[in-house]
Amino acid sequence: MIFALSDEQVLVLTELQMESAQDARLSELLDRQQSGNLTESDRSELQTLMQVYQEGLLRKATALSEAVKRGLIEPLS
Repeated sequence: MIFALSDEQVLVLTELQMESAQDARLSELLDRQQSGNLTESDRSELQTLMQVYQEGLLRKATALSEAVKRGLIEPLS
């Protein structure tokens, strides 16, 4: 639960990013999907990486909200 984290931990989460290797592979798979060249194995990997991306995005958004509530950062206007 994010409210139990220290201010420093919350701020670290506001900078959360997908690992560069995962991000590159996700981009590659998305490009292959666009061109219609995904294997079944690729589809499974793409689904897994999309899940990792979405969970990271949710954690980052939650941390940003908490950081604003605590007055650690200014609201995004």
